[in-house]
Amino acid sequence: MNQWKARIENNRTDWMAKYFRLLSFASISTEADFSSSVIDCANWLEQELKGLGFNVEQWHPINGHPILFATYSKAGKEKPTLLIYNHYDVQPVDPVEAWDTPPFSPSLRNGEVYARGAQDNKGQLFYVLESLKLLIEETGTLPINIKLCIEGEEEIGSPSLNTLLMEKKDALKADYLAIVDLGMRQPQVPSLTLGIRGIVTLDVHVQGSAVDLHSGSHGGLAANPNQALIALLASLHDQDGRVTIPGFYDDIVELTPQEKEVISFHFDPSAYEKESGAKPVGGEKEYLPLERAWLRPTLEINGISGGYTGQGFKTVIPAHAHAKLSCRLVANQDPKKIGQLVANYLMQHSPQGVHISAVVHSGSGKSIKVSPHSTVVKAFSKAFDTVFGNSCEYIYEGASIPITAALAEVSGAETILLGLGLITDHIHAPNEHFGVDRLEKGMLVMAQAIVNLSEV
Repeated sequence: MNQWKARIENNRTDWMAKYFRLLSFASISTEADFSSSVIDCANWLEQELKGLGFNVEQWHPINGHPILFATYSKAGKEKPTLLIYNHYDVQPVDPVEAWDTPPFSPSLRNGEVYARGAQDNKGQLFYVLESLKLLIEETGTLPINIKLCIEGEEEIGSPSLNTLLMEKKDALKADYLAIVDLGMRQPQVPSLTLGIRGIVTLDVHVQGSAVDLHSGSHGGLAANPNQALIALLASLHDQDGRVTIPGFYDDIVELTPQEKEVISFHFDPSAYEKESGAKPVGGEKEYLPLERAWLRPTLEINGISGGYTGQGFKTVIPAHAHAKLSCRLVANQDPKKIGQLVANYLMQHSPQGVHISAVVHSGSGKSIKVSPHSTVVKAFSKAFDTVFGNSCEYIYEGASIPITAALAEVSGAETILLGLGLITDHIHAPNEHFGVDRLEKGMLVMAQAIVNLSEV
């Protein structure tokens, strides 16, 4: 450990420059204008991996972004194989004017690096690569076999990787799978995630008149798509925060009391409000805050648009209105089934005078939970204990990594979910950032966990 720390410190200038270079790629997967930047980022990563001695393939799905698959198998068949998942695509930067510094020109302030992707997920990807470099430089090889799956579409639901999983099933086989895209409760409290929620998303379109109508001439006659949409969305929840759609909760399998006992449900409402600027009052009122955030499904309205929203005023009844919805799902809920339930409810309850269509997106994913008693969880827990000097907590995560459940099934691997992100890192928001200290700890945790797995 001391040798690793010294090597990290001695090479700080070099690895910080590489980290900044990785962050400079505008690899926004959801916007077509950035496709060339996504490809440039994938090509840069390929060269870095080849420099470490990995065999690297780029999987090129039709109309999709490249997936990097890299292998290092010098440990031999008698040693286990760890498959590590990361992604190099990032979220859009809007509103760009809210950034203190340009989102793809990384800056270091008070020990934190500010840039889009600084944490999610380029920062976490970067410390994985540096941990492998640490081990290779120390002994000339790796103590176990490593496979890397680094995709460029996680932020849009991993559609391409999903379509390729069965085709690449043999290549993805592993003993252990590490999803390195999660976080911790506090900077000095190491955490491993035992479960994450699934996700399905929808677009809703409300069509009224053929064109926008003058609200003076047609007000009181024509149905207003904005009003129809708002009323319909308001009907999705009751006063206690429960989703009103019939069948929404039918398939849920709740955690047993024994499973709940190992989870840290520590929650400070005042700290949450200070960090997020929001009061923790959403969701189903009958449950504790972190039960609502981790263990219960949700239906959220992510965006609404319709009519004129520019400067000044335009008195119209809009011809159409739109909404974007997402559902976070828990154990045994099927994303396709839930998405269709929501879509059917919306279309069946279309107010008179408008037509409603709802489209369920293809990029979805099931929830997943893992056992705290598995070999891989124990190996990483011990690594966190060693690096942080504190006992590792077990938590759940309300967010989703859509590919996780499918990748775990195809690989046949014991799975672990981990990361060093914090809720204060502003991922998906302006001024995303990641601490240099956590980069270093991530390098050490990954290196130690790999050593631990080699000794099983």
